[in-house]
Amino acid sequence: MRMLLQRQAEGMSVMFKSSSTSLILLGILAVIVGIFAVAWPGVTILALVILFAVYAFADAGLQATRAFGSRAVGPVFGHLLLGLIDLAAGLVALAWPAPTAFVLVIVVAAWALAGGVAEFLAGFRSGEAAGTRALLILSGLVSVAFGVLLFARPGVGAVTLALLFGLYALIYGVSQITAGIQVRHLGGDVKSLSELRNAA
Repeated sequence: MRMLLQRQAEGMSVMFKSSSTSLILLGILAVIVGIFAVAWPGVTILALVILFAVYAFADAGLQATRAFGSRAVGPVFGHLLLGLIDLAAGLVALAWPAPTAFVLVIVVAAWALAGGVAEFLAGFRSGEAAGTRALLILSGLVSVAFGVLLFARPGVGAVTLALLFGLYALIYGVSQITAGIQVRHLGGDVKSLSELRNAA
């Protein structure tokens, strides 16, 4: 029984160590991406357009696979049409990255505007605590203002989105590194507990 508990504790220690290493590496990668995005927002915009194109090509392949895997005519036509639209969107993104970046900014602006209005209106629903309602109203107003600014200045909005992406990547990376360090310490605690149990 003692050997079984020792093996389990060693297995948990290894699991925590590999999880912590993955979190730390993911965090370091995110910090590097964040630094590049903040330092070179123009390159980041181009990279986001290329990522959109890659996504569109992958989705086109998925839609084609669905089309040829379907037995009914209606879904085949629909999936093929979606696949062709995705393929065209990917090609347009690669051929004309500047207009694609502009369209992506407009989509984000519309999303921020619609989401902001929904949050603002949700702040006036009853049943929520006053603090929650105030937070919904405030975040809704911020989202609406962000959407209006993106609509008004889409060129500046693209750079702003790249900078926000960079800041998000930096914050996410630091949080992943911190979580990885905490998980690694937890793995050490599990190992020391198993040693205490064996000594008893």
